[in-house]
Amino acid sequence: MSAAEPAGDPRGILHAPAAASAFALARHHPSAALAPFVEYLWSVEWDRTGLPAHVQRILPTPSVHLSFEPGLSRVTGLSGRRSAFAYRLTGAGRVVGVRFRPGGARPWLDGPVSALTDREAPVAELVRLDDVALSAAVQTAPDAAAAAALVDATLAPLAPAPDPTVDRVAALVETVQREPGVRRAADLAALSGLGVRSLQRLCAEWIGVGPTWLVRCARLHEAAARAAGGPVGWAALAAELGYADQAHLVRDFARVVGEPPARYARAVAAAQETNPDR
Repeated sequence: MSAAEPAGDPRGILHAPAAASAFALARHHPSAALAPFVEYLWSVEWDRTGLPAHVQRILPTPSVHLSFEPGLSRVTGLSGRRSAFAYRLTGAGRVVGVRFRPGGARPWLDGPVSALTDREAPVAELVRLDDVALSAAVQTAPDAAAAAALVDATLAPLAPAPDPTVDRVAALVETVQREPGVRRAADLAALSGLGVRSLQRLCAEWIGVGPTWLVRCARLHEAAARAAGGPVGWAALAAELGYADQAHLVRDFARVVGEPPARYARAVAAAQETNPDR
């Protein structure tokens, strides 16, 4: 596995300027054995000793995550309700996680990925290993890159045979994220050459949610990124993203992110002024 790289695009990490002040995030390329299934490994390190806890909210993504944390290991499925995930950082510690490609967790499971939706599951449901020992080793590794390499080296020999359906499913998700004209399940079905019902079955089996979830999730990621990037014409953005009107965008954004988009934009701008290098 190659060395760590900066986290890059912070899309999905809400209030990114404040987050950058609270913890260090890096991505780590997977080994060849894991690459057919894994988008990247990630690490988070923090030291809040003597400081208040930091609660970090993260937008949902179409990926299953496997994480090894202080005293905890778990598999986190997708949130079918598209709610932001909140993680509370206290004291000091490190997490190493595995972000599977969309569809990449399915070959590791005995059944559909939808069995993990809205759940945090034991690691044993995904892979058989000594997760308690591995979580402890992640904490004692000399640095985050070494900890990620340890997780990779543990998982690589346990990987199932690659399945070409993973590439097909990942390409579907990339299409949703890349093509703003994909606003409904029918749009994605037409581009993929599948019927809507066949597409729904494929998504439930391999991703864990339906195609409508994929579309709405991608649009909310785009809205949050725009809000963090500067002044936004919300009515125009709502139309661009396929919402019936601005009010629908505001409601959807507030329900998932936890605050209306204009308030979120003001908070991010204020944090950027306070920490201009972030």
